[in-house]
Amino acid sequence: MTTRLLCRWARLLPRCPQAAVAPGRLQAPKVHSTEPACPMSSSWLRLSARHLCQGNELAKMEETPVAYEHTELVRLVEKAATPQEVLQLWAEQGGSASDAARCLVQLSLRVVEKGGEGILQDPHCENMLETVNSQVSSVWNGTLVALLRALTMLGLPNDAPLLRSLQNEVLWRIRRLTYRHLAYLVDWVAFQSSRGQENEALTTTLLKHLELRWTELSEPRTISILMSRASLLSPSLMDKLEDKALELAENFNAEDIRRVTFALASQNRRSVPLLRALSYHLNQKPSSEMKTPLLLDIAYAYGKLNFHQTQVLQRIAAELLPRLSDLSSVDVTRCAKSLAFLKWLHLPLFEGFAQHFESNSDKYSTLQVCNLLMSFAKLNLQLSKGEEFYAKVHKALEGSFPTLEPFLKTDVVWSLCVLNQARPDHISSVTKPGFQKKLSGGSVGRTENYRLKLLHISAYAQLEPLGVAAVSSAILLPASQVKADSCTPLQSGLHTALQSLTNKRTQSLRTSVKTVYGWTIDGEIVVDSENKPIDLENLKAPYLPGGGGPDALPAGSRRVAFVAWEFPNFCLRSKDLLGRFAMQKRQLQLAGFIVVEVPYFEWLELKSDWQKVAYLKDKLGKAVAEDMAK
Repeated sequence: MTTRLLCRWARLLPRCPQAAVAPGRLQAPKVHSTEPACPMSSSWLRLSARHLCQGNELAKMEETPVAYEHTELVRLVEKAATPQEVLQLWAEQGGSASDAARCLVQLSLRVVEKGGEGILQDPHCENMLETVNSQVSSVWNGTLVALLRALTMLGLPNDAPLLRSLQNEVLWRIRRLTYRHLAYLVDWVAFQSSRGQENEALTTTLLKHLELRWTELSEPRTISILMSRASLLSPSLMDKLEDKALELAENFNAEDIRRVTFALASQNRRSVPLLRALSYHLNQKPSSEMKTPLLLDIAYAYGKLNFHQTQVLQRIAAELLPRLSDLSSVDVTRCAKSLAFLKWLHLPLFEGFAQHFESNSDKYSTLQVCNLLMSFAKLNLQLSKGEEFYAKVHKALEGSFPTLEPFLKTDVVWSLCVLNQARPDHISSVTKPGFQKKLSGGSVGRTENYRLKLLHISAYAQLEPLGVAAVSSAILLPASQVKADSCTPLQSGLHTALQSLTNKRTQSLRTSVKTVYGWTIDGEIVVDSENKPIDLENLKAPYLPGGGGPDALPAGSRRVAFVAWEFPNFCLRSKDLLGRFAMQKRQLQLAGFIVVEVPYFEWLELKSDWQKVAYLKDKLGKAVAEDMAK
């Protein structure tokens, strides 16, 4: 701040008449010049033209071209192919501490590429370390930061004198480092912290400067490095980084977009404006930049953040389809799982995943097979040629199925039920009382979720043809005592319309019916041969926990279940139900109901009450007619 004020005052100094009579206070150096104008005014004017957003001037002065002038040794070392060549060049030519630091940086890169056990014990390497340690203050800023990272990669102990000297030197120079250097330091500090070797003084000072100088940010790479280390940063700085990323999104290349998106996903920060901007610019990139790992990371990040961007997902599918043969089993299961989280079914791509498994089933682990099955079940994927696929799935699970973790085993069996591929031994293995006790741990919500899944599996054994009689045990997990779920606007509107349809006769209508199959029916009525509701209080109802009344269903009457389908019940940008709800519809039909579906996209078009009642009457008539035609 003092420097800025002096710059502003000095710009006006040559025009000030008092300056001539007070030479002892502040005088310009005498410069021999033939120009009539005062040379001092123009030089001070240039110095004062720096704005706050232009970065640290001291850091810019440090990074002059002279500072990074390459010596002959450095040029040769950069061309070296092995660690031994680097050491030999240093032994032959030697050099300053700055040259030794650069040689150590190049040495670490060669060790990572080619390997080099015990390189720190080599006499030439020890000589380089001693040279740097004796003249640490002469090493330039950028090399100093890079050297810290290089020595850590080489395995130098954290308590080594050189490493302590370098950290102290960085602490002294931290005001003169550029923001990019600070970002690399954050990356190194985070790595050291993960190993329990944190320098508290350096970390505190570094984070303070990052917070104060955030306006100097001007590079996508720096932003991505900082965002990937969000655990060290304050929430306010993360907000500023997101703003900067949004401002510079146009300059990001595909790799920068991947890093930032992955950083957001790893920190679970769902910044919708930034994700939209990154998606737009990613979709403009050429195919040469859309590498397979990048596509998989983007799909994972979108799935983790539940961010839907159909155009990018279409691009991912289009880029991956020709590369399916090059994907590994990890890539296939990871991508399938990510897209399943997004509820996005691209049929050719998922058919390709199934074909990949058929061709490489021996390369898939048991966990990968389970994840692939659960992804297919979530999206209710019905393969065009599923016989061979499921034959290999059952073969892959045959030996390891009994040893699966209880929750995973339940998920796998439930998924097989959704896909209509479960076997009697699968069902009996998860409905045994001893097995059910293993599912009782965890939160109330989790226990309730698995209780419902067991009810669905039991219903599958009771209702769907398995070829062999499957006897399922009673579900012993207790029902959740939490407060009942509130009705959605669609459900409450449906209840109101059904009351009008039955002329508000409570004996003819049940709403929010919880069945023994684990499904909830939004509305239930029984109609006679003329499609008029009749009283159902005294009728037998085997699907209810209490069994209903004593009377049998009258001849010619039919049970009707009204089910409201909300937006989350469908695949993305589709009218196809997800696997869970497709199984609900199938099992209710097998239980003897005529299912009348009320999807949200049709219900929203109805404005008045009479339109809603007329809509339900029309849907009811069509459903009964279809049932009679079967």
